Amino acid sequence: PPSPAQAPANAEKASLRRRLSRRLAAILHTPRRDALGELAHDDQEVPDPIPALHPIALGFLGTIGVGLALGGYYVLTNVGALITWIAIALFIALGLDPVVRWMVSKGLSRPLAVTATMFGILALFGGFMALIIPTLVTQITSFITDAPTIINNFLNSEWLVQIDRQYALTQRLDDEVNRFFGDSGAITNVFGGVLGVSQTVAQSMFGILIVLVLAIYFLASLPTINAFGLRLAPRSKRERAGELAVRITSSVGNYVMGQATVAFLNSLVALLLMTILGVPFAALLTLLVAVLAFIPLVGGVIAGILVTLVTLSLGWQTALIYPLCYF
Repeated sequence: PPSPAQAPANAEKASLRRRLSRRLAAILHTPRRDALGELAHDDQEVPDPIPALHPIALGFLGTIGVGLALGGYYVLTNVGALITWIAIALFIALGLDPVVRWMVSKGLSRPLAVTATMFGILALFGGFMALIIPTLVTQITSFITDAPTIINNFLNSEWLVQIDRQYALTQRLDDEVNRFFGDSGAITNVFGGVLGVSQTVAQSMFGILIVLVLAIYFLASLPTINAFGLRLAPRSKRERAGELAVRITSSVGNYVMGQATVAFLNSLVALLLMTILGVPFAALLTLLVAVLAFIPLVGGVIAGILVTLVTLSLGWQTALIYPLCYF
């Protein structure tokens, strides 16, 4: 057994070993963090059991949840168009925010940067429309005038005649047309559809104005909106929430700018191909391709299919060359 003089030294050594073992355990069991700095999930960790609720409390919470769901459905069905306009305006503002921040980094104040950006966008859009509207008006008028000839040439094309011989498409089409005009309710629905299209066009023009005004407002107020949103987070988490907000808004803005660039390149390729191949109404179809290209993933495909259908009027060779080059 150790002597009384050696007991304090042994106790100090034991304490030192315990401290070293705890330090080593802390180093070896440091929780891993992912790319965003969040703690990694431990699959071996047993989650805390969910506390049981009183039946009355459970029923009350369920009633509140159903009420909130019904309220959200009511809002979406009655002001869904307004929510859509707000979302589009917010995406436009986030897409233009990198340009505004670049101008601010060069010494401009944010109001001047917002004003310069919006004037630049409006000038580009106005110049583009001033160049393309006369061509569009001419081609739309020509399309309406030449529509019977185009349809006749399409119906008399060699490949359609061969298909008609095999499947009797013309006879089926005549039967469907006669059946349609023999139904008075169908004709009434057509006139109702025309009125509906007129209302849709008017609503779309009003929506464009609302989106433009909201985009300017969101672009000018984006720092204030971010600051207000950060105030909703706990004080200890605001710095982290601010970093995530900056990364999210930057990612969304870069995505919108990238989608606009893709739409421009998509319509440029389509215009070059249609000009080389001699496809009619190239300007009108280019505008259609540019609008559809803003739809992620499927917009460009739909535009390519629609233009390919138009190129069928020039023969199957053109209808084969265009999609091969385009896609």
